[in-house]
Amino acid sequence: MAINKELEAKILRYHPVEKWRVGTIARQLGVHHGVVDRVLSQAGMPKIERSCRPSIIDTYLPFVHETLKQYPSLTASRLYAMVRERGYGGGPDHFRHQIAHYRPRPQPEAFQRLKTLPGEQGQVDWGHFGNITVGHAQHKLMAFVVVLSYSRRIFLRFYLNAQMANFLRGHEAAFAAWNGLPRVLLYDNLKSVVLERQGQAIRFHPMLLDFAAHYRFEPRPVAVARGNEKGRVGRAIRYVRDSFWPARQWADLNDLNAQAEAWCDEWAMDRPCPEDRSISVRQAFAQEQPLLLALPDNPYPTDERVEVSIGKTPYARFDRNDYSLPHTHVRRTLTVSATPTEVRILDGTEVIATHARSYDKGLQIEDPHHIEALTVIKRQSRRHRGQDRLIQAAPNSRELLTRAAERGDNLGSITAALLRLLDDYGSQALEAAIAESLEQDVPHPNSVRLALQRHREERDQPPPIGIPIDNERAKKLVVRPHDLNSYDQLKPKQEDDDDHTEK
Repeated sequence: MAINKELEAKILRYHPVEKWRVGTIARQLGVHHGVVDRVLSQAGMPKIERSCRPSIIDTYLPFVHETLKQYPSLTASRLYAMVRERGYGGGPDHFRHQIAHYRPRPQPEAFQRLKTLPGEQGQVDWGHFGNITVGHAQHKLMAFVVVLSYSRRIFLRFYLNAQMANFLRGHEAAFAAWNGLPRVLLYDNLKSVVLERQGQAIRFHPMLLDFAAHYRFEPRPVAVARGNEKGRVGRAIRYVRDSFWPARQWADLNDLNAQAEAWCDEWAMDRPCPEDRSISVRQAFAQEQPLLLALPDNPYPTDERVEVSIGKTPYARFDRNDYSLPHTHVRRTLTVSATPTEVRILDGTEVIATHARSYDKGLQIEDPHHIEALTVIKRQSRRHRGQDRLIQAAPNSRELLTRAAERGDNLGSITAALLRLLDDYGSQALEAAIAESLEQDVPHPNSVRLALQRHREERDQPPPIGIPIDNERAKKLVVRPHDLNSYDQLKPKQEDDDDHTEK
């Protein structure tokens, strides 16, 4: 049970000054007697009546003290099991309350206030500010915060994740805002900074090392579980939560970052400098800025680059969305290079597609030229497949199409009309009708249709009835009937045999 400072002060006055017993204090203040015991023990004031009332635990106190001295964090339940094995007959609850008085209290650690020189150090960390929904996608709203240790100037920028690309972009934006950078940057043991750590042996993220070499600063992770070493950025994040964030209204991420930039340049700069409260942060930064490291001539490339495998559809999947690309690049491995506002798709060094970046999910972001080109090639492909089927069923159609092309006719419509006649009359009848049309030098589907109808009427056959076929493979199947001329050659011999029999 937690109590306020007023009750704690009363307990510490009633017991040693007024000589009240623990039970009396508990009844008068309306608290449990264990709370009174705890307050007195933490203040180094054992109960007055403790020495006057023997307890069954007294025999085991030397063992308890020795064990807790050797293992200070040993749990009361484990210690109770150990004394039970040695003959202790009390209950676990009573033992736990008794042990609370004898457990050694760790000595609070004192910290020395750290002083830094102007331009020497900055501290970096992320802060989580809830979630943001873009369309159907939910993102973590992360605040990238950098503070200069001397002047306490704050840089604040919000991103939709804490990935490496945004981590480096935050650095570059801060350096640009300050027109310089400190010599040392302190970090917590972030995954973007430290890949592996064993004591003082640290394996840095190679991209961070490359970034630090480009800007010529030293990345320095703080010790494990030593947050006090970067307390300035921790207080800066708390200041952002208390001063900037409450009741903040914003339309989108760009609007939020514009407000954050204005707040950093105005309100946060005019507050008193914690190092010297006689001046403002703005004045302290004016002293520090000339001592910052100069920026290099070229910024570090912070684009996100990932390899993507393109399937049979001309789309590249990136950040939960599909971006279109030319149909000539399917079944390949390409590279996606993305900035916060743009997505580019590269084949080697050649940029083959550029799109505005979307932070929604499940969308198809398309360039109309890509879709149009694919539609044209698909239409041509369908026409070529139809011509192949037509020529396979009726070889004379090749000559008809060639003559039609010489006349400037539309081969697509001619092919479609001949395919319909093929489905209605069959390949053998179509072949004969095309041959007749070529003899008459009329290479057109209407001439073929008239020839087919005349042949049908000469044979006194009914009009063909189209039978719909749902199976695509069956539709494209070409069945060429066997030539029956070989059977006609057998007919005279059969008639001779019949005549001989009659005689």
